[in-house]
Amino acid sequence: MRVFIVAGEPSGDKLGAALMAGLTALAPNVSFHGIGGEQMQAQGMESLFPISELSLMGIVEILPKYLHIRRRLFQTVTEAVDFAPDVLITIDLPAFNIRLAKEIRKRVPGLRTVHYVAPTVWAWRPGRAEKMAPSIDQVLALLPFEPPYMEKAGMRCDFVGHPVVAETQATAEDATRFRETFAIAPDVPLVLALPGSRGGEIKRLAPVFGETLEVVLAECPEARVVVPTVSAKADAMQAALRDWPGQPILLDPRGRSPEAAAAEKRAAFAAADVALAASGTVSLELAAANTPMVIAYDANWLTREIVSRMMLVETFTLVNLVSETRAVPEFIGEACRPDRIAPALLELIRSPEGQEDAMRLTMERLGRGTEAPGLRAARAVLDGLHRSG
Repeated sequence: MRVFIVAGEPSGDKLGAALMAGLTALAPNVSFHGIGGEQMQAQGMESLFPISELSLMGIVEILPKYLHIRRRLFQTVTEAVDFAPDVLITIDLPAFNIRLAKEIRKRVPGLRTVHYVAPTVWAWRPGRAEKMAPSIDQVLALLPFEPPYMEKAGMRCDFVGHPVVAETQATAEDATRFRETFAIAPDVPLVLALPGSRGGEIKRLAPVFGETLEVVLAECPEARVVVPTVSAKADAMQAALRDWPGQPILLDPRGRSPEAAAAEKRAAFAAADVALAASGTVSLELAAANTPMVIAYDANWLTREIVSRMMLVETFTLVNLVSETRAVPEFIGEACRPDRIAPALLELIRSPEGQEDAMRLTMERLGRGTEAPGLRAARAVLDGLHRSG
């Protein structure tokens, strides 16, 4: 079996690698070609070009690179057609990948097409499902409530589980060692601060988080703050922390192996009593670690105005959505203010047990305790190929 597979971001590279491993286990004669990062390449695929060329977000970033991305798009189309795959699998990055599937299907009308990660049509712009349906046969969904939206538009959709349920979690011993390493006593409140991993998020949210923690530390002066970050944004985060109170501990992954940095981050999640985090997948990572959280997020004014008029849901937090609760306090847009966030964080420090049921239910609904998502995704792809003939 020949698979042409395309991922354009680190998160997609991780999903792609697990799917490739699953396909290799179930269809041993499979061969791969396409675009991926280090993890996908470790599964036996040589990438056409670095995925960093596609990891762009926002109009300001994309416009200067438009012609280059367009050339890469049609280079990829040519490579896919020449490879003559049995199936095309695109992973997330819809602005590039749905166009890619459309152009390839023009040249190979009968080719089976699969898109991994359903677009958030349940949250905003529901018309995206209908627009992708002519180019996509099957969608692999990460969230259990997504299939009906895709099926309504005429695509097969399989819920395959979220990768967070398959991730290794730190032990109690790991958490204890983390506190010992940074001289944080067991009874000292430890606050995990996660103001995002993109430059724009750090610029907008770090000042708000810092002012929030100033209020929290005035009430709870013994508390310590830990801030994980990624290598590419370590300098920006370090600069942002200069205005924060309490000498926060920055977990800088630079100069360390990826495995060591990931283990330290997992230990921090396990050691923390509470977290203040930006909205996004991080809420699921915190739920997997059973870390109570407060979510806060804001965008630039124009984006905030547009999204606020198009939103179809009452909560942004994935734990709330999946568990069908409002257990996690969130402060979005105009509500993302220190005077509103700080009381909620202080209340959580005093009474952290209120989110346990919602976090457990979220992990169950995302597939914890069942077959690994990569293997489930592989089974769904093979079943789709079999049924389509």
